[in-house]
Amino acid sequence: MKNTWKIYMLAVVSFLVGTSELIIAGILDKVAASIGVPVSVAGQLITVFSLAYAFGTPILMVVTSRMDRRKLLIYSLVAFVIGNAMTAVLPGFLFLFISRIVLALSTGVFIVTALMVASKLAPPDKQGSGIATVVMGFSTALVVGVPLGRVVASFYDWKIIFAGLGVLGLLAIVGMYSLIPKSEGEEPVPIGKQLALLKEPRIAMALLITFFWIAGYSIVYTYISPFLLSVTGMSEQIVSIGLFAFGIASLLGSKFGGYSSDKWGVPRTLIGSLLVHALALILISIGAMSPIVMFPLLMLWSFSAWTSGPTTQYNLVQQAPEASGIMLSLNNSVVQLAMAFGAGLGGVVVEQVSLTFISWIGAAVVTVGAATAAASFRLSRSEARRKNEKRKLQGG
Repeated sequence: MKNTWKIYMLAVVSFLVGTSELIIAGILDKVAASIGVPVSVAGQLITVFSLAYAFGTPILMVVTSRMDRRKLLIYSLVAFVIGNAMTAVLPGFLFLFISRIVLALSTGVFIVTALMVASKLAPPDKQGSGIATVVMGFSTALVVGVPLGRVVASFYDWKIIFAGLGVLGLLAIVGMYSLIPKSEGEEPVPIGKQLALLKEPRIAMALLITFFWIAGYSIVYTYISPFLLSVTGMSEQIVSIGLFAFGIASLLGSKFGGYSSDKWGVPRTLIGSLLVHALALILISIGAMSPIVMFPLLMLWSFSAWTSGPTTQYNLVQQAPEASGIMLSLNNSVVQLAMAFGAGLGGVVVEQVSLTFISWIGAAVVTVGAATAAASFRLSRSEARRKNEKRKLQGG
């Protein structure tokens, strides 16, 4: 496949933009100390990023739908460089807050566009693999980018991470211009048409599963570094290793989610992974004081949480196969809204109750997600039975 290396380049740049999104959670305590705000306030940097991504990306994609895809990739990376420069150079919480908005919009537009370009660069029978490669590049940020950023922040000013991302963004712009071919835009899908699908109960419930899964996860993950440092008592080095192990487990979980969905079906995989996810968070609450116990629990949590990833997406596509692109776009926005909600609620819990309590709250939210999944599958079965009965009556 002659375009394979171009798709891999898109994946590498996706790793960069993914790192800019996810790294804050890995260094939240250092960011808070540097700008002189509580950890709970610094956590809202994740909230604003997710809100800007969720609401801004669909609008920008509609506005720029007819633009040449290569040009859009370059423009989004220009904004990415500006956002990282703002983070690295400008002082204070307000400018950091604004830079997160700029980075959210640039990340959202780049990722969506890169997925579209990858599908066009790949042969017709390999489009799924091309898209998966770009997604894997973004996911690798959790495995490599976050723990590596933690290590860098342990020895240097955390802002150097964003300065480095900005410089690499400049190189990425050159790569996009030189190597990615021009490609025409597409007819926009109106926001109204996208939202119209939410009127169908089975689709709304399927998206609610995503919301509760990610919200419960985000409540804890947003504050995982302060939790491991102050509650569990891990050292800086052990936290970095823990975050690396967490990322590896997330990749394994994603792979297992796809395998399990094919072998045992979506309902068993999704409900089971959500229940194990909730159990892992409860065990983290119980074993919070022991670094030795915490390590395998972190991996169990990450593995079970990300097993739900491909399963929820597959479930959504099954609900409306004729509108799979819109469904995945809606799911992406719901993911970001859930991350914003989780980071916000986690901040309230940390500020008003205790850092030790976040995993209990996260477990409760994920359990609601498991219950929603069970109700959703019952609804789908009921609808399927009604359709079969109607067909039998019409046939008779």
